Amino acid sequence: MPVDQLAGTDQVKPLVHGMWETLSARDWDTLKTFLAPECIYLDVPVGPAAAARGPEDIVKRLKIGIEPLAGYRNFPGLMVSDGADVMYEHSEQWHWATGESALLNFVTVHRVEGGRITLWKDYWDMSALADHAPPTWLADFADADMSWVFDATGLV
Repeated sequence: MPVDQLAGTDQVKPLVHGMWETLSARDWDTLKTFLAPECIYLDVPVGPAAAARGPEDIVKRLKIGIEPLAGYRNFPGLMVSDGADVMYEHSEQWHWATGESALLNFVTVHRVEGGRITLWKDYWDMSALADHAPPTWLADFADADMSWVFDATGLV
């Protein structure tokens, strides 16, 4: 179902599922259509000072970790909604071209307003990624485009 048809609170779960299916496919342009212009993405282990805001910058942020992977897949889990707020327990499988892989467990909180995601907070264990990633993984971030950084302190 197109994002613009998912506007009611009874449609928040299908919208969030659709967003995650789109991310799993790494369909970056379609992913942007799920996100409100003011959407804030917060990778909780990194903190609010390194959040991203808006579809373009959120996709820039996500691409840093996910785009270089040889394989990426989201595995659905429990989703609970309370009006506009959704909590989603899920996991992601990351595979690097060098042979390493990691299964990362997440709890994600979304807020959906006006048929778009306005808040996206990922809670996960960063050490689970660091323990399984290639040795160059963290160093690769030093060369990444960081123009997306938005300080969301006090907003989330």
